Amino acid sequence: MKYLAKVLKFITLRRRLQLIALSGLIFLSSSFELISLGAVIPFLVAITSPEKVFHHDAAQPLINMLQIRNPEQLVFPIVVLFIFASIFSAAIKIFLIWFGARLTYRIGADISLDMYSRTLHQPYTVHISRNSSEVIGGITAKTSAVISGGLMPAFQLISALLTLFMITFGLIIINPLIAFTIFLSFGLIYGSLSFFTRKKLSQNGQKIATEYTKVLKCLQEGLGGIRDILLRHCQLIYCRNYRDADLLVRQSQANSHFISSSPRYIMEALGLSMMAYFAYYLTQESAGLEVALPILGLIALAAQRMLPALQQAYGSWAVIRTNEASIQDALALLEQPMPYEFKDNDQSIVFRNEIKFNSVTFSYPLSHTPILTNVNLKIRKGEKIGIIGKTGCGKTTLVDLLMALLDPTDGYIDVDGTVIDSSTRRAWQSHIAHVSQTIYLSDSTVAENIAFGLPVKEIDQHRVQAAARQAIIDDFIMSLPRGYQSIVGERGIALSGGQRQRIGIARALYNRADVIIFDEATSALDNSTEDLVMDSIDKICQDLTVVIIAHRLSTLKKCDRIIELKNGFIERTGSYIYMTSVTSSDVD
Repeated sequence: MKYLAKVLKFITLRRRLQLIALSGLIFLSSSFELISLGAVIPFLVAITSPEKVFHHDAAQPLINMLQIRNPEQLVFPIVVLFIFASIFSAAIKIFLIWFGARLTYRIGADISLDMYSRTLHQPYTVHISRNSSEVIGGITAKTSAVISGGLMPAFQLISALLTLFMITFGLIIINPLIAFTIFLSFGLIYGSLSFFTRKKLSQNGQKIATEYTKVLKCLQEGLGGIRDILLRHCQLIYCRNYRDADLLVRQSQANSHFISSSPRYIMEALGLSMMAYFAYYLTQESAGLEVALPILGLIALAAQRMLPALQQAYGSWAVIRTNEASIQDALALLEQPMPYEFKDNDQSIVFRNEIKFNSVTFSYPLSHTPILTNVNLKIRKGEKIGIIGKTGCGKTTLVDLLMALLDPTDGYIDVDGTVIDSSTRRAWQSHIAHVSQTIYLSDSTVAENIAFGLPVKEIDQHRVQAAARQAIIDDFIMSLPRGYQSIVGERGIALSGGQRQRIGIARALYNRADVIIFDEATSALDNSTEDLVMDSIDKICQDLTVVIIAHRLSTLKKCDRIIELKNGFIERTGSYIYMTSVTSSDVD
């Protein structure tokens, strides 16, 4: 329950007030259980011996109000009252179930959104250091585990325990010996079951949490690499990996379901046996069946209410125990700190003159070898900079630092003297657009992908078309059946690699940033298309600062300056003519 207490810390004040209301409903429902249970004896006595009720002091207000003259006239009103109490008690239970379900699933929606928001706002180093399958599993299935395997059974457990307390309290008032016998018998059995199964349930929960992540990993890798899988005919390998992980999840779920559900039938057999014994005991000890029948009816109703409550309490505990590992994983996402994006003291920043790398060194976490070492670099506003170097030399890391996605391990970066840190990061990133080697396209229209991240109503269609023309993709888009409203397919599957790249370039141009970074953005284009795009970039970026990473030196012929990186150091800097004179062939 300590994990559920942690979960409740992340819910809003409104939800907490609703939980207090839910607690009140649980108490009211349990109270009516006691009332309906207590009404059994007068109901049965009224049926068997109405004259006893007629002469009882507690019945006189009702007799006087209804002007009842003989005992037989009392039976019908008592039957009506008993029916009304039963219906009202059932109505409260139904409302409790409805309100509880809506509340817990709304809390689930709040928690899921909070997890997703915290995850999206984590620093770039966090995203590149963890497995996406774990994150997706945590936000989807493990959020459901917090609700259906945590909060919901917790409320059911509390409701069941309170109901059991009320029923036991009523039985103690009527017959302490019977109450003690029933409670001790059932309590010992469920207590023993809980003691002996708790470890197995935890093991099942750990398997479910671990193997479900593997299931998601198999799905992502299988569908993501479908082209290679089809070419190599290795479907059986992926199916086998999926089966092994999924089968363990299903087996663990089945084992936990059996452990949580099977005691019910043992308890039913025990309850019937105890009923038979109490029937024999009461008929032998009492004045006769007439006196024993109301008490037997009470015991039967109490058992009928107590056994489901006991089973619900045990089953809810078992569900919580099974989902403990998943709740821990979900909590890990909930407890992610909100980084710089949510600070109110962010400073504004204006780019007028130059960006400066001051003795910048960077190492990735858990790595002892720096990717970049003591980099000193100036990039003037309006300059076109090319960056070349062999794979692994630090080109992408350099631009990630420039975009403030990474923070230098040593040294610092400043823009016109303003250091880029947590207080200026957001302001600086608003000046930057990025075109990567692999363009992410959502399964939406071409226009929505160019104006990526904007609601449809806020998209400027004229800007979209202007950006597309500049990226040499307008003619292709207009040839599509629905033009800019054509759907590109999941991950842009309906487009070629070059078309995806040019939509990515159009996206960067749509943003009208001060600094545009092309991270091998033309690598998927043929030479003639690349020349057209680079000419377009040269024409439209007269006042923009452009940084281009490329493998081919020929791509950078129109750059003002070219920087060659080697083993994390700046090897040389110069014009295109100079670099071609000292480099005999393409860098990579």
